[in-house]
Amino acid sequence: MEHSGAGPRGRGRLDADRAGARQARVEARRLGTGEGGAPQAEPAGPEPIAPAAEADVAAERRRGRGALSNAAGRFEPAARVRFDDGWQSLEDLPPFKTEVTEERARTVITRNQSPDVGFDRSINPYRGCEHGCVYCFARPTHAYQGLSAGLDFETRLFVKPDAPELLARELSHPSYQPRVIAMGTNTDPYQPIERQYQVTRRILEVLRDFGHPVAIVTKSGLVARDIDILGPMAEKGLVKVAVSITTLDPHLSRIMEPRAASPQRRLGTLQRLSEAGIPTAVMTAPLIPALNDMELERILDAAKAAGAQEAGYVLLRLPLEVADLFREWLVANFPDKARHVLTLMRQMRGGKDYDSEFGGRMRGEGPYAWTLGRRFEIAARRLRLDGRGARLSTAHFRRPKPMGEQLSLFD
Repeated sequence: MEHSGAGPRGRGRLDADRAGARQARVEARRLGTGEGGAPQAEPAGPEPIAPAAEADVAAERRRGRGALSNAAGRFEPAARVRFDDGWQSLEDLPPFKTEVTEERARTVITRNQSPDVGFDRSINPYRGCEHGCVYCFARPTHAYQGLSAGLDFETRLFVKPDAPELLARELSHPSYQPRVIAMGTNTDPYQPIERQYQVTRRILEVLRDFGHPVAIVTKSGLVARDIDILGPMAEKGLVKVAVSITTLDPHLSRIMEPRAASPQRRLGTLQRLSEAGIPTAVMTAPLIPALNDMELERILDAAKAAGAQEAGYVLLRLPLEVADLFREWLVANFPDKARHVLTLMRQMRGGKDYDSEFGGRMRGEGPYAWTLGRRFEIAARRLRLDGRGARLSTAHFRRPKPMGEQLSLFD
């Protein structure tokens, strides 16, 4: 049965299989409140850790997923919480399965004016991401679909099957001026459903035909499938690929990014791309204090050995619903580190879980953030990963002639 509304869950026996997620919520609440829900006084230090999300989900139903809960989206007028009223058992609820909805968009190129990112346009073939990275800053965008930033983001996906045709139309417009298009800036263009839909591959074919530059970020080994397209584009300075590597520990990777490629697979992908002559970079993103930041130098060393030519890093970002999801996950998986990690994060965010102000949201502030920045700079300089890397060219951009149109002698 579902109880709708923002009030108490209702009475009834809670599902026993939900013990893990429920314990995480209780522990998060213990860290932030005293008896009866009153704020717990602390002698000094960080603000209390707020309670985690309420809509916890049984472990068996979310096997292989990153988030522990599925709270209603922030724009929804009501919350729905499942409970056992004695007539049916929560044990009968099915596990979360990936559902894909085809979306018909009017345009495919997204524009932005953010001063702290290196591109002004991007393409996202998919909404939601099956990789399930618990820290993903794109999770809150699912609220615009009336869905949860939690398990819905990982299981209820949207695909734009006509994106390549829309792209060709937009690039063909007489007023279009080419600049580098970024892919993988929101959700991963090579997430598992790309094997079936191949939207990313078809987009690359359009960009190749137009001679248009593209920069790709991914944590999937599937990008190597498209070396036959990326290789010839690289010869013209039309592409570079950044592989995101958050840790070299396969256990930590599986907990943080349950359906993404293993660290060794990502390093192998870097090597395959580099050997094919495709400019590559490594993104140590996100860096999470006291959880994976101690691996920074090791990741850069391994990436350099695999052929990476440049490197970048981004500090963990916790916008909107991501803060609760990450806190809940952290308490469940690393209860002994939870307070320390969140304390350091707040020290780098002006005492808050997150500060979205341009200029600081990627790097943070304060002594710990400064130290991370200097460590990255020193390691990148030592490995010669601190350059700008390959510069992509717009010199090859051409609009293909429509069928039947007379070709120019000078094309």
